[in-house]
Amino acid sequence: MEINELLEITINKGASDLHLIPGVPPMLRVDGMLAPIVGREALTAETVQELVFSLVNEEQKEIILLNKELDFSFNYQNKGQFRVNAYHQRGKLAVALRLLPMKIPTIEELNLPDICHNFTQLRQGFILVTGPTGHGKSTTLASMVEEINQNQATHIITIEDPIEYTFEHKKSIISQREIKADTHSWQIALRSCLREDPDVVLIGEMRDYETIASSLTIAETGHLVFSTLHTNSAAQSIDRIVDVFPEHQQGQVRMQLSGTLEAILSERLMPALGGGRIPAIEILLATPAIRTSIREGKTHLIDNIIQTSVEVGMKTLEMDLARLVNGGKISLETAQRFALRPGELMRLVRTREKK
Repeated sequence: MEINELLEITINKGASDLHLIPGVPPMLRVDGMLAPIVGREALTAETVQELVFSLVNEEQKEIILLNKELDFSFNYQNKGQFRVNAYHQRGKLAVALRLLPMKIPTIEELNLPDICHNFTQLRQGFILVTGPTGHGKSTTLASMVEEINQNQATHIITIEDPIEYTFEHKKSIISQREIKADTHSWQIALRSCLREDPDVVLIGEMRDYETIASSLTIAETGHLVFSTLHTNSAAQSIDRIVDVFPEHQQGQVRMQLSGTLEAILSERLMPALGGGRIPAIEILLATPAIRTSIREGKTHLIDNIIQTSVEVGMKTLEMDLARLVNGGKISLETAQRFALRPGELMRLVRTREKK
């Protein structure tokens, strides 16, 4: 079995992920559903190891054996960019490969809300895209950064682990830095970022205290910062950022966040009725009421503020799920599976039905 053959099948099937795990056949995730490649036998540990090692150089091979895991990416014959995590499970090597399209999709192609265009016009501030793993956060960020690249003369710096989408210099110039390949650590890259004359900074993921603190500082010093966070809602994202700091610093962090935050998009990618996947997105905008709630530590009020601020462009996840159900884009069962407040979803769907 050749790795190139499996990569071709992944691309031809339009899969988002390829999983190679000993004991099961090669598995593809298509439109969010996981299934084996038809006609393939269960993989042995030896076969998986051969397939993984065919993707890496000797240095990367040593890292996998020593650290038990490795993140990296590669371009496959200009047909697709793969983001890869090689890891060990039950003492045996396994790998997950995420397929990213070569062409960065536009905001319209991704069915993202029009308000995303507004975010690309900002000169400074903090834009967060949140949600579970595998729900399109990186692609959403890439589409907004690419719009800036095409239309504005800026210096864009990305700090990623690994680099996912490869940008071409257009109206902007772009410096893409990969952890380990281009810098020794997130902390060093973020600290030196301000000495590299950036206008826009994309931080692949806010992982810990250091990356969150540095991201806030970069935004506070007059730059436009995009990043991601693994949280389920806009309000939870605020709490996660604040709670990562020691208690004696949390008041200061609330002040920083209330002053720099511009928007949070909380995204879910769901199977559409017509095939493919479609996003549902909760939108928080940093209105004076939101900034006050953040500053005063009253994040429990945020969901209510979103619900009552539809006229300025905010909406809860349930509002967007109801819109998709009522528009015939997704099934009610799918919406219920992704809703944070199923009762609220049903109220919104029924209200629309009555009208």
